[in-house]
Amino acid sequence: MNNTHDLTPPSPEERARLEADLSEEERRVILYQGTEPPFCGGLLKEKREGVFACRLCGLPLFQSTAKFESGTGWPSFYAPYDPAHIREIRDIGHGMIRTEIRCARCDGHLGHVFDDGPPPTRQRYCLNSVSLKFIAS
Repeated sequence: MNNTHDLTPPSPEERARLEADLSEEERRVILYQGTEPPFCGGLLKEKREGVFACRLCGLPLFQSTAKFESGTGWPSFYAPYDPAHIREIRDIGHGMIRTEIRCARCDGHLGHVFDDGPPPTRQRYCLNSVSLKFIAS
């Protein structure tokens, strides 16, 4: 959509500053690939217009117009703000094969993407609320 965002990773000093601001739960999920429990995330029911950005570095990740109710208990989106803003990694943990998604700028863990979403993409980007911050339009 918009490739004008700087994807340069934060310097070690900037990264340390950003990480120092994380709660224990945010640290567990974002830095150590954790998962928040379903149906408890603060952004699950967020319906306002705006952008969901990376909690750690602020890179725009998803627009509210791409959000949908998946019934899974985590905020779900059918398309990223910009595909270049999401990095995909093969995840073979937990006895299954799936695709982990991370922020392309800071490498923070976001969640996973699955091929069972709605049209037009048929993708379901399943996110941890603590990995995101919402910026209302």
